[in-house]
Amino acid sequence: MTTVLVVDDEPQLLRALSINLEARHYQVHTASSGSDALTVAAAHPPDLVILDLGLPDMEGTEVVAGLRGWTDVPILVLTGRTDSSDKVEALDAGADDYVTKPFGMDELLARLRAMLRRAGAKDEQPVVSFGTVSVDLAARRVTRAGADVRLTPTEWHLLEVLVRNPGRLLSQKQLLLEVWGPGYETARGNLRLYMAQLRKKLEDDPARPSYLLNEPGMGYRFQP
Repeated sequence: MTTVLVVDDEPQLLRALSINLEARHYQVHTASSGSDALTVAAAHPPDLVILDLGLPDMEGTEVVAGLRGWTDVPILVLTGRTDSSDKVEALDAGADDYVTKPFGMDELLARLRAMLRRAGAKDEQPVVSFGTVSVDLAARRVTRAGADVRLTPTEWHLLEVLVRNPGRLLSQKQLLLEVWGPGYETARGNLRLYMAQLRKKLEDDPARPSYLLNEPGMGYRFQP
């Protein structure tokens, strides 16, 4: 049985999430503060964490950092804040995805299923396919409709990071650090330029991409 830790200081939401998850055969542990969340997680290691960013005793990002000190369990953050900087900070701290309040239960459950599928895919697929594109991670080769696609080293590195994290929203800072390295955290123009180049080479309609998606002000997501 999949164990989920739900952390929120709103009793009604905590109860609603628990009821919905238990009805779908998840084992649920709950906490209403950051310190309780870390204690419960240590006593009952979860398979997945649903975490509200607005907690009474500490920032949700501190809880994410505390969990990331010892576990790579998927973390979905909940936030009622409209400022994208809070979401970006949570992603940079190690969260895997976010949902903005108010949210539909169907959307949240779909996000959870996707995160659990990714976490369960322990044997990485050497070849990732989407549309007519095939990305061979081992051979570092990309084809489209059977024809080789020439990528620059930077384009390849960016594509590799994205396809190794299917469905996961990666913040701009994460991608800049991973692909360009320290000192480039604010070079968003680089990221926009190379994403545009990848879309031109791999998407059927670069202006309306189906696989290399952007969430304005947040980051990018590879959606196979």
